[in-house]
Amino acid sequence: MSSPHVDTAIAPVPPQSRYQNSVADYWNAEENPVNLELGRIDDLYHHHYGVGDVDWSVLDDADPELREERITAELHRLEHAQAELLAGRLGPLSAADRVFDAGCGRGGGSVVAHLRHGCEADGVTLSEKQAEFANEQARKRSIDNSVRYHCRDMLDTGFPTGAFAASWNNESTMYVELDLLFAEHSRLLRRGGRYVVITGCYNDTYGRASREVSLINAHYICDIHPRSAYFRAMARNRLVPVHVQDLTEATIPYWELRRQAEHLVTGIEDTFLDAYRNGSFQYLMIAADRV
Repeated sequence: MSSPHVDTAIAPVPPQSRYQNSVADYWNAEENPVNLELGRIDDLYHHHYGVGDVDWSVLDDADPELREERITAELHRLEHAQAELLAGRLGPLSAADRVFDAGCGRGGGSVVAHLRHGCEADGVTLSEKQAEFANEQARKRSIDNSVRYHCRDMLDTGFPTGAFAASWNNESTMYVELDLLFAEHSRLLRRGGRYVVITGCYNDTYGRASREVSLINAHYICDIHPRSAYFRAMARNRLVPVHVQDLTEATIPYWELRRQAEHLVTGIEDTFLDAYRNGSFQYLMIAADRV
């Protein structure tokens, strides 16, 4: 009796997973005023949150239109302060150095790093639309010879090994597996290079992810990692933390102001505030050296 035929053909591996495609689709379609209206103030588009004390006088203006403008400007100031905080942790850099912005969004972080340090910057995003937008902004600033954006996977960038003096993720690690991400950062960084991450993470001393964290995951189509996972994955990939800062208290004022910005609210503001205040969610910055 002849044995049954077994088809051993291997199915082709897609260049991106279904999940990555869904993330790309989300950001290709995204036109959220809380991102676009803030960025139009000075053409620095930040896809992250803010830190620092709020100027609450912005709520006092009797003119509704002027009040909206002042709230928008204040939120943008706080988001820019966060970008500057991260850029300040990238280490001593010069115009001869190259830095990597993983999950660059519409490109504000790379511009901040370039303006601060004079370095070259390469940003990557899964969104073709974001990469095109960011490159156009760089051309308008006449810095496109130094600041470039690419539609690529941050887990498999194609950039040369050891090409970068510093790299970072600003609120983008929740879209990927940390071991794969940190392996790529470790490959890209030269020895002694600096990696910085600012992220929301759930506090696993409280156990599993809270209801609020689950709601945030659903809102942004992401998977927030536990705090401990960052340090374990860094240790496995030759990234040694040199500075850890809990920014939770520093970001709460931003969210308190944003929830009162009726022209910008997304519906997730109270969830963030509840998660921060009940201790189940933290806003963390980690700077690590590649050894």
